[in-house]
Amino acid sequence: ILHKVEIFRFTVVSSNMVSKKQSLRFIPSSISLILLSENNRSARITIEKNKIMSIEKVKAYFATLGREKEVMEFPVSSATVELAAQALSVEPARIAKTLSFQGEDENHCILIVTAGDAKIDNSKFRHFFKMKARMLSPEKVAESTGHAIGGVCPFANPEGVRTYLDISLQRFDTVFPACGSSNSAIELHCDELFRYALAIQWIDVCK
Repeated sequence: ILHKVEIFRFTVVSSNMVSKKQSLRFIPSSISLILLSENNRSARITIEKNKIMSIEKVKAYFATLGREKEVMEFPVSSATVELAAQALSVEPARIAKTLSFQGEDENHCILIVTAGDAKIDNSKFRHFFKMKARMLSPEKVAESTGHAIGGVCPFANPEGVRTYLDISLQRFDTVFPACGSSNSAIELHCDELFRYALAIQWIDVCK
């Protein structure tokens, strides 16, 4: 079943028990479906139509740079810093995590790429951006960037997305940002990350 919907982006939103009599059920408004397992458990999955999957857009972007073959895809999840570090066999701090914040209005999104062990300092954020740090909901992240939670990255993003890199990354020669899916990454030097992310500037907004 999953092969048939691989051109869609999907996220698990809840789980519950269903009977064997239930089968695939599509709801046109949200394109939700029920998947059955051998143990009668199911995951209700909301699928958002996406003509080109996020990772394919990122690969296409890196193809213009002659580096699409460097995009790594793993047989395991890399959706969190810890999982990505395990998949890559590197220290968690070298995972370049991308955080999504509300911009000055509903049409703008701010992405901040930080070291895997860094945390946003609210006072520094407020001082630099002149507004409170408000992280986006998973739905708003997907809507604003085209990337689902777990695969959010600073590449191939639409207009209205502004990307900044935090200086917490600069202690490393190379770092590993995601590439649009929850099981992907690419190794880049910090200066390459800055260029490929089309970053506006290096900032200091972490603890």
